[in-house]
Amino acid sequence: MDQQQIIDKLIAFRELEKFSDSAWEERGLIPSSGEVSEKPERVLNDCTDELILSVNFGNRKQLEVLKDALKKLPRSEYDTEEAELIVDYFFRLSTIVGVDMTNKLNRWLYGGVLNLLFKVVKLFSGKQKIVETLRQDCTKCNLKLETFIMQRQEGIPDSSWFIIQCNNCNEYNLLSKGPNIKEMKFGNYKLTEQLMKSEYDESEAKIRLNQVRFFRK
Repeated sequence: MDQQQIIDKLIAFRELEKFSDSAWEERGLIPSSGEVSEKPERVLNDCTDELILSVNFGNRKQLEVLKDALKKLPRSEYDTEEAELIVDYFFRLSTIVGVDMTNKLNRWLYGGVLNLLFKVVKLFSGKQKIVETLRQDCTKCNLKLETFIMQRQEGIPDSSWFIIQCNNCNEYNLLSKGPNIKEMKFGNYKLTEQLMKSEYDESEAKIRLNQVRFFRK
């Protein structure tokens, strides 16, 4: 994207009602109180304003802006669902400006142990088991890329495309996990980018996939 396209996407993001009742309901959750939502809404909007102003200063500056904003939101003040929504929005912002803060978001959300947005549980701990395994072929080496479903819950929408990287051949692939998934674990691949389906249809997600393949050779 050129700078004007980035600015346009940031402006559109700022105008979102990020913690409205409908935003929670789309995730199959009961809305949090206005008091809880007010601070992260303000921090995210201020962060977006700073990103717009820093669009000419490069990714290092933009990453600093994102990290500084995240520091203003202590993890202990939010329950799991609230924290996951906050991380979702920061991830969307980082994707718009083209910076990688996955590890930072992981550490904030789950102490650096778990994958972004999804609880990674010990498969053999006895506390939780795999209820289903999704498989799709890597488009380069044909390895079965596995996604482990740990828990399902009705009403959770399929809101994202995932650009993932095969651990075997490093090829990038497009994943759509489907609805009603509450907890999942990534198998033999790494998460590279998350694209919101409200912003990317399938053809646009494939265009972004090809961009990732080209620029990250």
